[in-house]
Amino acid sequence: MSQRPGEAGPGLGADPGEAGPGLGADVPDLVTPPPLDADERAAIETSLPRWLPTQRWFAGKDRPVQTAAIISDSPLHAAPGLQVHHLVVAVAQAGSAGVYQLPISLREAAQGRLEHVRITETPRGIVYDALHDKEATAVLLAGFLRGTQGALSFHTGPDAVIPLGETSTVLSGEQSNTSLVFGNTAILKVFRRLSPGLNPDIEVHDALTRAHCPYIADLYGWIDGHWPAPDGGSPGAVDAVGSLAMLQRYLMTASDGWELAKASVRDLFGEADLRADEVGGDFAAESERLGATTAEVHRTMRERLPSATLDALTLAVRVAAMRARLEAALVVVHDLRPYAEGLHAAYDDLAAITEPVPVQRIHGDYHLGQVLRTVLGWKLLDFEGEPARPLAERVALDSPLRDVAGMLRSFDYASRHLLADAPGNAQLSFRAAEWAERNRDAFCRGYASVAGQDPREQAALLRAYEADKVVYEAVYETQNRPGWLSIPMAAVERLTS
Repeated sequence: MSQRPGEAGPGLGADPGEAGPGLGADVPDLVTPPPLDADERAAIETSLPRWLPTQRWFAGKDRPVQTAAIISDSPLHAAPGLQVHHLVVAVAQAGSAGVYQLPISLREAAQGRLEHVRITETPRGIVYDALHDKEATAVLLAGFLRGTQGALSFHTGPDAVIPLGETSTVLSGEQSNTSLVFGNTAILKVFRRLSPGLNPDIEVHDALTRAHCPYIADLYGWIDGHWPAPDGGSPGAVDAVGSLAMLQRYLMTASDGWELAKASVRDLFGEADLRADEVGGDFAAESERLGATTAEVHRTMRERLPSATLDALTLAVRVAAMRARLEAALVVVHDLRPYAEGLHAAYDDLAAITEPVPVQRIHGDYHLGQVLRTVLGWKLLDFEGEPARPLAERVALDSPLRDVAGMLRSFDYASRHLLADAPGNAQLSFRAAEWAERNRDAFCRGYASVAGQDPREQAALLRAYEADKVVYEAVYETQNRPGWLSIPMAAVERLTS
């Protein structure tokens, strides 16, 4: 992970800074500014406890920020009226701590277009979130041609395309990262919350890109960095090293899988007298193709990344973790309590499996929002896993049926999300269940056409993973969207009947 210029990264053959095809020959000149002075650091650190909780990507919005200390400052570029710095900030909250990256632009004059990401004002100018500043993001993009800037190391593959001269656009809607699209060519995903180690999204995309997998957006490069570890004051302490961002091909004409599925459900609800297979917007054929694509990607991941089998003892540990999550959920979601015995029965069936269970690297957070439909077929995105989970859990080997269960749950969500406003409509509820079942069946058929086995033939494994997922969903909806609790509860009834 601690790659430096000239070292080979995880399968990326070109040395950082080497110009591969599409890179171009001219690298813009850099003028490195001085580090932030004490007054500037103090102004920023004083403002961040108020500013951070207003940002969608900040993970600790539910608790006050006690302190936010700048632990790393990498000056990147100075131009008339502009300085660009890359900051790493250690954030302390009650009962937790986190490390975030915050590229900033320091402007001598106010920028109205950046007012929504204004952090503070210092004697030298106004501080903004640089990922929204097109001049600042151009500096970041050009780093892929330079290799190293301060604590940042940039790495590219031999076939990378770095679209110098293209301006950036921030994508809306992301929860934990910030993604920038440069023209119609590339997308840079910046991981806001930092963890030591190689981000699984980079690792998996690199392996699949090297395998020439046609079902992903190719990885063009990535950025890693180092920053003082939390125990940086201890004798012998070393910097933490981790992933900062990844650059990959932008799928310009792709359609979001979640939006396509919702449109199909709306068509069905608009034709209340027709069955799901009679409506013009029937989604089953796409679901079947998506199942086949998912199995293809799982197969390539198994070939290119580690795999193993779980013995009975290790499986018992996994089952115990599922039971613990259920018991914690019963405290939060009272509606789950009548179904506790049935949910535990699903875990009993999983614990009773005696043959080894094949496990491998998987997607880890798989649903309709993680896939795009292009003219060439389905593409899978975001192999980062569930961002809120520790890195060790996100890279742990697991059964690919966990991904299958996640997608099957997503079909339920797509079918029922409109019923949150019409919970008592029995006819629409019936149609929703019919749509979900039809698409669940189609997805499993497609998966079986490639994998050679229908996921439903491993009933105990699939049911336990679905049960684990709906328990998580019930807690999430109770805490965030109580009106949507009926969606996982419908699945709880099905799984325990």
